[in-house]
Amino acid sequence: MEFRELIAEKVTALKPSGIRKFFDLLETMEDAISLGVGEPDFPTPWHIRDAGVYSLEKGFTKYTPNAGMMSLRKEIAAYMLRRFGLTYDPNGQIIVTVGGSEGIDLSLRMLLEPGDEVIIPTPSFVCYGPLTVMAGGKPVYVETKQEDDFKLTPAQLEAALTEKTKALVLPYPCNPTGGIMGKKDLEALAEVLKGRSIAVISDEIYAELTYGGKHVSPASIPSLYDRTIVVNGFSKAYAMTGWRMGYLCAPRDAIAQMVKIHQFGIMSAPTTSQYAAIEAMRSGDRDIMTMRAEYDRRRRFLVHALREAGLECYEPRGAFYVFPCIRSTGLSSEEFCERFLRSQRVAVIPGSAFGPGGEGFVRMCYAASMEDLAEAMRRLKAFLDELKG
Repeated sequence: MEFRELIAEKVTALKPSGIRKFFDLLETMEDAISLGVGEPDFPTPWHIRDAGVYSLEKGFTKYTPNAGMMSLRKEIAAYMLRRFGLTYDPNGQIIVTVGGSEGIDLSLRMLLEPGDEVIIPTPSFVCYGPLTVMAGGKPVYVETKQEDDFKLTPAQLEAALTEKTKALVLPYPCNPTGGIMGKKDLEALAEVLKGRSIAVISDEIYAELTYGGKHVSPASIPSLYDRTIVVNGFSKAYAMTGWRMGYLCAPRDAIAQMVKIHQFGIMSAPTTSQYAAIEAMRSGDRDIMTMRAEYDRRRRFLVHALREAGLECYEPRGAFYVFPCIRSTGLSSEEFCERFLRSQRVAVIPGSAFGPGGEGFVRMCYAASMEDLAEAMRRLKAFLDELKG
């Protein structure tokens, strides 16, 4: 017997992440610069690390409640009110998850019956479609456009809706485009959803990395609050990717069911990480401001440098990525990235890895030092000159 005969077809049909190939190539090279990893280059602030270390020294290593420590849920509730004006009860409207990715998975598994459809704007983070499939649903991709600032428009949403639509993913601020949705944009979508039984899964992991204004959550639109699951976490805002800490804020009925799924699959989020997260929520606002200001400086530098090099580049309003158009080179996104890496030893990610609408673009992450960004842009100019020659 071949074991592959036993594997579920929906799993074997999934394609591996289009990002992984370039990381594997990068590992074989010396003197390479990576603008591919979507991870803060800052260490976790020391006072947050210290809280985790102290919890270990005190022997706080037992299981926590399934939904997370009440002290952490209270801090999350206070944070959501302080930063975004949103009110959630820590006793019934918040669950602590193993990163934001588990939160997305819980949301989809809680909502979907076989054949239910999930509307997913693209280009966007690579996990939404595969997790929808794993939960028995059908991804419905809607291609956002650069001329619309990579926003989902009301007309696009209306056209994608069917009787089988169960949920809408709103991945803003967006990885990889840096697009955001403002209050008026969300109000327009709310009008389309009015009278329809459709949940909104709002992935707000980059909420604190919004430039030139403040992030607006769909949950802040009154008609969307009772249908919205807010997915957030500590990875990007507090440089805590390895701590694997996320959370969901949602209506009570949704949280009650997701706690059950989380209970059987995970039990509880890591205890040490929860103590560190409490400190982040209590005392981390200044850390957010410091890191965001530095990302903003890098963002402005990179957009200017890309345009100077002759590439069309939308100015991102959120996250820490730029998404320049490379169609002028005559190369596909994957060809551009592979040749750039082999020729100049700079890793960027093909836009095609992020779904429909991504072809013709590449993603560059500016969670890297200014020195690396400047050198990467020097190498990019050399590469573009090489293509012209």
